[in-house]
Amino acid sequence: MKRLNLETLPTVTAERPPYDPASVQVGVVHFGPGAFHRAHQAAYLDALAAIDPRWGICGVSLHSAGVRDALKPQDGLYTLAILDEEIRYQVLGSMREVLVAGDSIEAVFERLVRPSVGIVTSTVTEKGYCLAPDWTLDFNHADVVHDLANPTAPRSFIGYVAEGLRRRKAAGLAPFVLIPCDNLPKNGERLKAAVIAFAARVDQGVADWISANLQCPCTMVDSITPATDDALRARVAEVIGAEDAWPIQREAFTQWVIENHIHPNGPDWAAVGVTLTDNVPAYERAKLRLLNGPHSTLAYAGLHRGYESVSQAMNDPELAALVRDIMLKDVVPLLEAPAGMDLPAYCEAILKRFRNPAIKHFLSQIAWDGSQKLPIRILSSLSEALARGNDISRLCVPLAAWMRFIRMKAVRQEAITDPLAAELLALGGSLKDEVADVKSVLQLRAVFPDSLANDPRVIAGIEAAYADLLKAEAVAA
Repeated sequence: MKRLNLETLPTVTAERPPYDPASVQVGVVHFGPGAFHRAHQAAYLDALAAIDPRWGICGVSLHSAGVRDALKPQDGLYTLAILDEEIRYQVLGSMREVLVAGDSIEAVFERLVRPSVGIVTSTVTEKGYCLAPDWTLDFNHADVVHDLANPTAPRSFIGYVAEGLRRRKAAGLAPFVLIPCDNLPKNGERLKAAVIAFAARVDQGVADWISANLQCPCTMVDSITPATDDALRARVAEVIGAEDAWPIQREAFTQWVIENHIHPNGPDWAAVGVTLTDNVPAYERAKLRLLNGPHSTLAYAGLHRGYESVSQAMNDPELAALVRDIMLKDVVPLLEAPAGMDLPAYCEAILKRFRNPAIKHFLSQIAWDGSQKLPIRILSSLSEALARGNDISRLCVPLAAWMRFIRMKAVRQEAITDPLAAELLALGGSLKDEVADVKSVLQLRAVFPDSLANDPRVIAGIEAAYADLLKAEAVAA
């Protein structure tokens, strides 16, 4: 079968770009061109390319060559399968090139210093920002230590941004606009602070220039994007009539909220459906706690019951009721609604998205990096509920299920995808399958602060949920 590329594009039976992809300029450098970026931000930039061809993407992978090797023979083209009540297949052309940072360090810096490049975006996951538990730059992080010693040959996203900005200053150029797109509270504020802190260790003058001039707006992004598998590749090939080495799938719903910022002659974000606002935190908290928190709950509690996907877990009446109650009874009362947003209606829309049978979102994928995600998605709500004297029993369930997840991974000698993987597996191997396990896991200070780990209400709540999980395992056995 022919391969998807610019030559074969006119023959594919999918929605094609309403512009010539070859004419699109690189105006955005994106770190982390994985599934979510290519399903989300790249789709917005694809729509933008039809009216403004200045904002094509150079993807930069910090580690893997997979995306580069898949898309280079395809001239950057790939298929976005939108799987919902209506199924659509759309070829996107906004990804103009992909570089692997370790193989092309100077090429990455050349893109960062191009006058035509006005935006740098990122989806490097929570751990990719090299932050300590207090959200400041972790100067003990191995990549940060390396990059401070070798600023012109960095390994981290922070290192590339700081050196790229230093070179722009030296060239007399304005900074690019830096737009993080990961699920970090106050992501723009914390990323800018981390870059300044890094730069200050190298050149205080550069740090001062970044502080005074860099625009780094906070954002919120949302669209459920399962990982690509061979079944999707086969389905896409059959539908479009061409081989696509790395198509992407997502639901129809997509949302991108960006804090108002100054970018002279920048893109018309609103024209392609991006929300610009002065209140990103309200959108951010609603999404992190009402979508991502329940997602993690379904991941760990669903895996405990033997389910594979979100839609399968939502077919379990008990689990579906649990996440609905967490959303409506535990989290909504803690939140400020963004202007015009009905939070209970937002919850019901999310639950409908979770039930989407066309999307097979694997719980094992959502379970990645739990040590980084749970503090943001669950512990933030737990802390506020405690402060108000609210019931926390339901919010303790995902924490107990994560503890059982760690234990079972250790027992089965299976890998955990998490920056604390070695520590978690060692801890899991030491647990005894009894309620006392809870206090052992609560000693993980990278996850649980003293204020929670030593709170009798937290201990009792998680122990009760943990006991219920142990009881369920005994019954199943």
